[in-house]
Amino acid sequence: MAGVTDIPFRRQVKAFGGRYCVSEMVASEQLARDRIDMVRRAAGAGVISPLVIQLAGREPRWMAEGARLAEAAGAEVIDINMGCPAKSVTSGLCGSALMRDPDQALRLIEATVAATDLPVTLKMRLGWDHARLNAPDIARRAQDAGVRMLTIHGRTRNQFFTGVADWAAIAPVVDAVTIPVIANGDIANAADARRALALSGAAGVMIGRAAQGRPWLPGAIEHALAHGGGAATPSRGRLFQSLLTLYEHTLDFYDHGLGVRVARKHIAWTIDAIFGAGGREQRKAICTLTDPARVREALYVLFASEPAPIAAIDAACVQNTLCAPRSSEASPATRRA
Repeated sequence: MAGVTDIPFRRQVKAFGGRYCVSEMVASEQLARDRIDMVRRAAGAGVISPLVIQLAGREPRWMAEGARLAEAAGAEVIDINMGCPAKSVTSGLCGSALMRDPDQALRLIEATVAATDLPVTLKMRLGWDHARLNAPDIARRAQDAGVRMLTIHGRTRNQFFTGVADWAAIAPVVDAVTIPVIANGDIANAADARRALALSGAAGVMIGRAAQGRPWLPGAIEHALAHGGGAATPSRGRLFQSLLTLYEHTLDFYDHGLGVRVARKHIAWTIDAIFGAGGREQRKAICTLTDPARVREALYVLFASEPAPIAAIDAACVQNTLCAPRSSEASPATRRA
């Protein structure tokens, strides 16, 4: 979820009731060397709570230093990434590449736990490939080293995101440890969440790619698990207001040019999620705009169109929303109640 779960996006997840949102993956060595973009990604104290900063790395000393700096930046939980399958990450022996070298993975885990008093959690996959499904063994060793919670994506690294997540294959990890295990992968609605919990025996579920364009989804699934029924989609008006707020916060959070480009991704994902194929032409047109005022106006025209006009937003509210100056005010997991 790098490039997705920045502070503006996680704020919207929280606004819709998602209680536990994990930061973008931050390279521990880059964080330790004070690269401004890494520090900015790790920021969020006083804005996001609990603030969960996810670190990736391949050397224990940098993971330890990254954990200390994350704690100093206001982190309340440190999450270790051993699940990212991207070649740009695994080629550097980070992410899920560590599952090929459990001894080195354990050294990183031990260094991170020793460097901070904060809870340390770990996210990984089932293994590097189906010949090496070693998640249960790594989970046991991680628990012994002091890790407090595990999240398991129900695929191997070599699967990337192909096929379907195997939630039942998470069950051996649940059986191997006494700490909470969270199931991840292909969970896009309340029915998926219930089935993932039943097959894995996990303590909860984490939402990833399904939340792109749907920051309301983690909170809605959490509510459905606690109270029954499905994950209810918010009203069109509420979705419109959320997207505008996300747009304003993104422009504030990044330099203007970068903010415009980052915001386009969220606009495109949201239009796809709400309008599907019927919104493709409008999406294309809006994502070529660079003037924020024109973007806001075009979004209102789209959201106010048939077949579901925005009945809940009166003219004064729309005028205030579209004309208001950008705010200076500045993730996704769901747990079973």
